[in-house]
Amino acid sequence: MSSSPAPALDVRLLGRVDYAACLSAMQAFSAQRNAATPDELWICEHAPTFTQGLAGKAEHVLEPGAIPVVATNRGGQVTYHGPGQVVAYPLLDLQRLGYYVKEYVFRLEEAALDTLAHWGIVGHRVAGAPGIYVRLDDPRSHAQLPQRPQRRVPGSAAPQPDFTGLGKIAALGIKVSRHCSYHGLALNVAMDLAPFQRIHPCGYSELVTVDMASLGVRAPWQDVALLLAQQLQRRLAP
Repeated sequence: MSSSPAPALDVRLLGRVDYAACLSAMQAFSAQRNAATPDELWICEHAPTFTQGLAGKAEHVLEPGAIPVVATNRGGQVTYHGPGQVVAYPLLDLQRLGYYVKEYVFRLEEAALDTLAHWGIVGHRVAGAPGIYVRLDDPRSHAQLPQRPQRRVPGSAAPQPDFTGLGKIAALGIKVSRHCSYHGLALNVAMDLAPFQRIHPCGYSELVTVDMASLGVRAPWQDVALLLAQQLQRRLAP
């Protein structure tokens, strides 16, 4: 990959924005950018919206009610966005930065882990299921999960995710086109979690969704948004 220096990441704090409008803006930004376009990081929250990824199946949307369901071109299945959730959209030229998609996902997850750790929450990875999870019985436990990602024997089957005793607190869904990324990461801070019960989050009927507030951490949205932006700036550097 190219070793050309990358311009500084331009952070934009957008506040609450319409999901469909934000998606259109990301697509337009990515379509029009060139090799000299600076990378940007958009931080925002959305009004209640279900979003369906490219792999999404209609049967995972159980009862949307009045909440709109928006089809997107990100990876993954259905998820929910709503007030009290920090959403981060890194618009990056990965070729210029010098890393591939797998490492990009790892860096996004590391930023979420670092942000949660600031408030004493220990996040974990689960094999076969991108995103960040916490132990429901002890969200401050550093004990390794038996279902954590581990080295696989070449040619072995992909692991089946096991969410026993866990809740999901951060979700990932990305799109990479012409080496450039959009969509991104959603971290649950203090939400109405009920809409997650109207879908199979990320396509898993048994998956529990939590936020920082339900784990006993009362953190202002703005504080979490600013810290997550700082962690992403650090972790997404070349």
